[in-house]
Amino acid sequence: MFNGRTVLITGGTGSFGKKFTEIVLATFKPKKLIIFSRDELKQFDMAKKFPPERYPIRYFLGDIRDRQRLYRAFEGVDYVVHAAALKQVPALEYNPFEAVKTNIIGAENIVDAAIDRQVEKVVVLSTDKAVNPVNLYGATKLAMEKIFIAANVYSGAQKTSFSIVRYGNVIGSRGSVIPFFANLLKKGEKTLPITDERMTRFWISLEQGVGLVIKALAEGVGGEIFVPKIPSMKITELAKALCPECACKVVGIRPGEKINETLISEDEARTTVDIGGEFVILPQFGLGKASLGKYDNSKRVGEGFVFRSDLNERFLTVGNLKELIKGMEFE
Repeated sequence: MFNGRTVLITGGTGSFGKKFTEIVLATFKPKKLIIFSRDELKQFDMAKKFPPERYPIRYFLGDIRDRQRLYRAFEGVDYVVHAAALKQVPALEYNPFEAVKTNIIGAENIVDAAIDRQVEKVVVLSTDKAVNPVNLYGATKLAMEKIFIAANVYSGAQKTSFSIVRYGNVIGSRGSVIPFFANLLKKGEKTLPITDERMTRFWISLEQGVGLVIKALAEGVGGEIFVPKIPSMKITELAKALCPECACKVVGIRPGEKINETLISEDEARTTVDIGGEFVILPQFGLGKASLGKYDNSKRVGEGFVFRSDLNERFLTVGNLKELIKGMEFE
C-alpha cells in the first residue's frame, strides 16, 4: 500500500519510528519516507543506518508545536503516522503545560496541516493511559484522541481520514522498564526496584505495533480506535524473567501511576466491536462517513465488557518474555 506513496512519521527517530522505517523500507517501495522530528542528533544517528543516498528517505527537522513547519513538511504527503509525544509520566506531572503544548496543541496542528495539505490518511499512536486517566500524560492523550476523532468531521470534502491505534507498553522501547532493568543489571545490581507487587501491564512488541499501524492505514475509514488483543504481565514476573536470582525491592508507586491499566473501559464497550485480531472502538457520534457501516455486522463485545491488564485472559509467562527479548539490544 505504500508503493509509490509519500509517508511522513512524526517522532520518527524514536523506537517506534525506527522500527516502522525498517519494516516499510524492507517491505514496500515508497516514493519517499519523511522522518519528522526535533532532535538533530537522533536524525544524524538514524541516517547512518538509513542514509538518504541509498534509501528514498528525507530527514525533516521540526517540532509539531510549530504549525507552519508542519504545513511545509506535509506538502505532497499521502499518509501521516503521528508518533511524536511527550510521554514520561513523572516528568509531565511536574511540567504539565509542556505536555499540553506537544500532545494537545501539537495534535490540533497536525489535524489542520493534514486537512489543508490534503493528506489522504492519518494514523495516530495512543496509549492505555488515555483510558480513565489519572495522570497528565493520559489526560493529554485522551484529549488528543478526541481531537483526531472529531477531525473526521472537519475534513469535509477533503476526505482526509483520521484513525487511532491504542496499545500498552512496548517491549524494549526507549525509556521503558525493561531497558531500565537491563541497564541496572549491566551495572551489577542484584536488587530490582518495583513500584508495587500487584502491578500488571499490557505488552506489545515493536513489530506488532508497526503491524497494527499499517493495518489501520490500510483498513481504517476514519474515527476508529484500533485496540490489539495483547497479553498482560505482572511486574514481578518481568523482573524474574530478566534476573531469576535477583531480589525485588518495593519502592512505591510513582506520581501518576496506576496498579493496572485499561485498554477498553466499560463505558467504551457499548460502541466496541470484535474484528478478530483486534477490537475496534467506534465513535459515539456520527462522523458523516458512510463507510463506517463496514462494522455493522461485526460482533459487539457487549455491556459490561472491560479490557484491563489484571483481568486479561492472556498473560505472558517468564519463558514467553525471555523468548521475546532474546538478542534484543536496549538503548
